Amino acid sequence: MKTELKAKFLQNILNKKKENEGFTLIELLVVIIIIGILSAIALPSFLNQANKARQSEAKNAVGSMNRAQQAFYLENNNKFTSQVSSLALGIKTSTDNYLYQIETADLSVIATNKGKAKATALKSYAGVAYTSTQQVDGINESITLASMCEGNKPITAAINTGENIGNGANNGDCPANMKVIK
Repeated sequence: MKTELKAKFLQNILNKKKENEGFTLIELLVVIIIIGILSAIALPSFLNQANKARQSEAKNAVGSMNRAQQAFYLENNNKFTSQVSSLALGIKTSTDNYLYQIETADLSVIATNKGKAKATALKSYAGVAYTSTQQVDGINESITLASMCEGNKPITAAINTGENIGNGANNGDCPANMKVIK
């Protein structure tokens, strides 16, 4: 055989030997450590997303209750309702995560639509539908407004009757321990 051909043949055999080698223990440990760090960062974010999805149930329900209260007020002699079923939204008053209620101090002025958190790590929501007077061309017009409120902190233990939520104020202010989100 020619020497050039022998050299290529030996080089080919040596290259095949290197291809058959596996990973070293250090390389495997580095990969495992990197995967561990990434999962430690990603897992809390993933779990938080699940709670946000559960909370969107209450946001949607309370927002719908707010809009339905405004329509109910206009259609029923300028009075809000204190019954979720009267809004005809098809919302269950109790789910695994939330309990939905309406509280009114004065049906002609204000209604507080509540999504009370029942499950751990969820925030409660409240909608305040209220009346206000607006002057249009020198004439006082009664209008309905609504605001959406979110609890400042998630609940730390499951509560079958839902978290205790106060009532909103006549000017649309949120109940205590809640902040306006819309």
